[in-house]
Amino acid sequence: MNKIKPILLLSIALLSTNIFAQLAPKQIDSLVQNAMEKFKVAGVAVLVVKDGKIIHEKGYGVKSVTTKLPVDEHTNFQIASNSKAFTTAALSILIDEGKLNWKDKVTTYLPEFKMYNDYVTENFLVEDLLCHRSGLGLGAGDLMDFPDGTDFTIKDKLTIFQHFKPTSNFRTQFDYDNQLYIIAGELIARVSGMTWEKFIQSRILDPLQMINSYSTQDNIKDLSNVATPHTTEKGTIRTITPFHDMINGAAGGVVSNVDDMSKWIIAQLNKGKYGANSDKQLFSEARQKEMWTIHTVTDANPNPRYNQHFAGYGLGWFLEDIKGNLQASHTGGLPGMLTSVCMIPDLKLGVVILTNTDSGGGALFSAVQQTIIDSYLGLDNHGWINEYVKYMESNTSSVDSLVAKTWQTVEAAKKTKINSADYIGMYEDKWFGKVEIFIKENQLWIKSLRSPKLNGPLRFYKANTFAIKWEYQDLNCDAFAMFSLDEEGKAQSIKMKGISPNIDFSFDFQDLDLQRITK
Repeated sequence: MNKIKPILLLSIALLSTNIFAQLAPKQIDSLVQNAMEKFKVAGVAVLVVKDGKIIHEKGYGVKSVTTKLPVDEHTNFQIASNSKAFTTAALSILIDEGKLNWKDKVTTYLPEFKMYNDYVTENFLVEDLLCHRSGLGLGAGDLMDFPDGTDFTIKDKLTIFQHFKPTSNFRTQFDYDNQLYIIAGELIARVSGMTWEKFIQSRILDPLQMINSYSTQDNIKDLSNVATPHTTEKGTIRTITPFHDMINGAAGGVVSNVDDMSKWIIAQLNKGKYGANSDKQLFSEARQKEMWTIHTVTDANPNPRYNQHFAGYGLGWFLEDIKGNLQASHTGGLPGMLTSVCMIPDLKLGVVILTNTDSGGGALFSAVQQTIIDSYLGLDNHGWINEYVKYMESNTSSVDSLVAKTWQTVEAAKKTKINSADYIGMYEDKWFGKVEIFIKENQLWIKSLRSPKLNGPLRFYKANTFAIKWEYQDLNCDAFAMFSLDEEGKAQSIKMKGISPNIDFSFDFQDLDLQRITK
């Protein structure tokens, strides 16, 4: 899950000429603590690396509002989509060993792999798995993983894309995805002879001596220093259940901490070299250049403050220019875990921020990261925290109003008489499987057979549309179910979409085409 850089770099002009110097540790402390209070974040860990050395490494707040145990530099967080760079690094290692190439066809290694047409299937390259230009829509297929606890297999994922309708022409448009990274994880397993998890652990984490990091949660024996995810979705901060691993971790499975991430960042900034004397090579400089070369152009959204000209996605990294310097960055999001990694190689600067709270964690890491980076660029103190507070308040207010109106409409329509028998039955989507509509406690109910957490009451909204409030509430993913009826008024199919405009894109209900299979 996500993921795409949230609310990053708001387009605002330079408003001040008050230049400020690189932030000292106490200034970073004050900055983070202010942001935590403003954005209601339980726990944070911050890392700043410069010229191959750790400048700042510290934890703030608590691992859990329940235990109130403090976060430190060794506290582990799910780094989510920042795991994607580990996947591209793994492929780089295999390429350096002569076992495959970026331009190889995916079907060479995964012959059962299918896309939405024969041409795309036959011409889909290894690098196409990694740079979000497949022609599929944003988050296509993520409903197989969100919420967690589904029963989909890698066999399902290798063939499901044939059932999707492309939203753009192949290799012409950026649309972020997770599922193709999971395919890349399976490709790594086929080529190396070991699972993605074992490869990441033995070929990246262990060599870099990231001794407290893991390629899967299942390998964590001692959970005493693992951050608990939180949400503020209902207004107050509360803990939620940790998201469990997907089929493999290639899209978001790594668990790490800022102390270990310093080793990863230093190796990245040192062109793949690591060790006390930088005498060891994780991947070659040539591979580094390939990962940090734009493969898919994205909207630059130029900001006068940074004199920006271009933006795009490489292999596991977002790339853009910032005051004449290349910036390589990524963000990550899983329920209750939001993280950011940002590097400016020309300055040998790296910033990592790990948080354990939705949704304020994204605003926090954006504001704190930009303030720290600005100080190294010699820019003024722009007041990023206040900018993001304004953005969050405005966005939250408008979205909350829209969602509230939906449920007000539902409440007003609760006495509307409907013939439940017209809707009851089994429906099926070609890639997501079966969904049942039935009666539970005198209420129409919907449940997915392959994603058990997706179940809840169907409440009449208007026309042929019902609103669903899922029993799963760790993330806001309530949805509309829109029925198509035959000439007798009997439901024949269902289309769906999220109720909230801010629904996470991984709940791709809009990709479902549920057709009735029972009378």
